[in-house]
Amino acid sequence: MSAPAAAPALPATPFVVGYGTNGLADHRLPEALDLVAGLGYGGVGLTLDHHHLDPSGSTDDLRRRAAAVGDELRARDLVAVVETGGRYVLDPWRKHWPVLVGPDGTDSEPGREARVDLLHRAVLAAAALGAPVVSFWSGPLPAGSTPEEGTDRLLRSLAELVPVAEEAGVRLALEPEPGHHVAVLDDALAVLDALGRPAGLGLTLDVGHAVANEPRSPGATVRRAHALAPGALANVQLDDMRPGVHEHLPFGEGEVDLPDVLAALVEVGYTGLAAVELPRHGHAAPVVARRSRDALAAALAAALATTAIPRDPVEATP
Repeated sequence: MSAPAAAPALPATPFVVGYGTNGLADHRLPEALDLVAGLGYGGVGLTLDHHHLDPSGSTDDLRRRAAAVGDELRARDLVAVVETGGRYVLDPWRKHWPVLVGPDGTDSEPGREARVDLLHRAVLAAAALGAPVVSFWSGPLPAGSTPEEGTDRLLRSLAELVPVAEEAGVRLALEPEPGHHVAVLDDALAVLDALGRPAGLGLTLDVGHAVANEPRSPGATVRRAHALAPGALANVQLDDMRPGVHEHLPFGEGEVDLPDVLAALVEVGYTGLAAVELPRHGHAAPVVARRSRDALAAALAAALATTAIPRDPVEATP
């Protein structure tokens, strides 16, 4: 069966609208990229996982495979951000484990350093494929650990990782995640402040999390991030959610005011990637990605009708 006709381009904005590959896990990566480009998206949030650019193996092999993915992206005029939230990349028995705020490993139990190594590899892959940002989260605080211990472990990890990212020309972007040690925007800003706001460390914001977890609306959260840390916003994830429930939903099934949050991104001059994040909808990816694209087109038209594009957008990535 031939592919459907390509969708028309989305309205022009200072930022790039994309789709996350964690919502395309049932597709081979080249076919996933074809789908994304064919629907008029301009980029991908590329999650490193066993089925899409597996981060394991030798570093030389990872560089080679990442460079090949970069060729695939450029052939389709797609940009990318590297995402590191693969569920069982490090431990086949425990989702998202180990974490940066967890204890160091033992002879029989991998620990925090395994996650640090994954982010090293993610930076390597990003540099090889031409992605300017690697997005990550802190992880939840393990039982028996104090908040002070978790913060210390996170800061030590980032003190090691940020110089590596800066040398590679890649920016790390810390995502506040419901239930994690860094759970809301102000938690992430405190981490940036503790490290002196290095150029190699910025923020990822998932707009749905603002409904589920933040004290402010998605649009207000974007505006607050820009007001308190201008230029720190390096990556955006788009989805819908309901208050108090961390479940990624297609647009229109939750309470995200999509035109307002897109208007906020335009207002603050955000120039990075804003990618749809629907990791549980891969079973219907072609339909969901097309519906998401249509919802974004309508919301962008509404946002741009009332919001002026800044003359000098703030660069969100190095």
